[in-house]
Amino acid sequence: MNDIAIDLGTATVLVYVKGKGVVYEEPSVVAVDRASGKVLKIGKEAQLMLGRTPGNILAIRPLQDGVISQYEVTMKMLKHFIRKATGPSILKPRVMVCVPSGITEVEERAVYDATIAAGAKKTYLIEEPIAAAIGAGIDISKPEGHMIVDIGGGTTDVAVISLGSIVVSDSLKLAGNKIDEAIIKYIRRKYNVLIGEVTAEEIKKKLGAAIPYDNQYIMEVKGRCLKEGLPKMITISSDEVADAVAPTARAIADAVCHVIERTPPELVGDIAANGIIMTGGGSLLYGMDKLIEKACGIKTYIADNPTTCVVIGTGRSLDNLQVLPEGIINISRQRQERL
Repeated sequence: MNDIAIDLGTATVLVYVKGKGVVYEEPSVVAVDRASGKVLKIGKEAQLMLGRTPGNILAIRPLQDGVISQYEVTMKMLKHFIRKATGPSILKPRVMVCVPSGITEVEERAVYDATIAAGAKKTYLIEEPIAAAIGAGIDISKPEGHMIVDIGGGTTDVAVISLGSIVVSDSLKLAGNKIDEAIIKYIRRKYNVLIGEVTAEEIKKKLGAAIPYDNQYIMEVKGRCLKEGLPKMITISSDEVADAVAPTARAIADAVCHVIERTPPELVGDIAANGIIMTGGGSLLYGMDKLIEKACGIKTYIADNPTTCVVIGTGRSLDNLQVLPEGIINISRQRQERL
């Protein structure tokens, strides 16, 4: 039987097959026909259509802030990835999906139902910080505190883990997508030029920084002049991008400090010794680790392969399916108990 792990991210979907490792990494974008609702393209091909579609085609991200916002489209996207991962097998796979630690009971139910409807025999859920810690190579079963900061596309999960469970956590709807939005707003406000989200992401990858670079870098950007309505080319610097990104980066660093403030002192001592581990694509933003380190006074490291940590950790958890509860695990209720 095929066991599959899925990192259902706002920006990217990663699929892990037991025995094979990570087999797919595709953008979580779906192109839909407006009139019939039929799915036309999924993944990379659909991403190329973002901001470039005619009136009858809609390119959408069916997940917003780490949770399902368009149920039917998400279900079809999951079906596509499960079918690609299992091949021509007639047996339905067992699927483990990771979800943000800040998920509500309703959002959790939506993930479970969509995965079953997409063709899973059984569905298991795992919280993203736990999956990220396992994927980063941490032995979470010991009575020792470890802190994980997972910065994804839609959410940032900050958690302290000990004895295989989350002790204190926070989930922010501030991550990669909010940084893109901040860059779009900054360029619109300063230059009166409108750019698309694909261009904003390109700027973030090339010039994005949580703290200014030692040397200044520049990049030419095309957009639409809002005054004249015509195409316009502008040159932006890495310092300007750092200004645009700063409020979001600071908010993430503050959230890490708040979680530490609520952590039992013995575990804070462990974290001070072990350091803070960063995972997720957002951890690759230049200087993000240094910003958190400066704010909290604790050594901060970026995990090896930060973008695949969560799906690898989810994949490794497939070995323990026999001891895990199937279906809804009431993450929101567990979170309330922690508070």
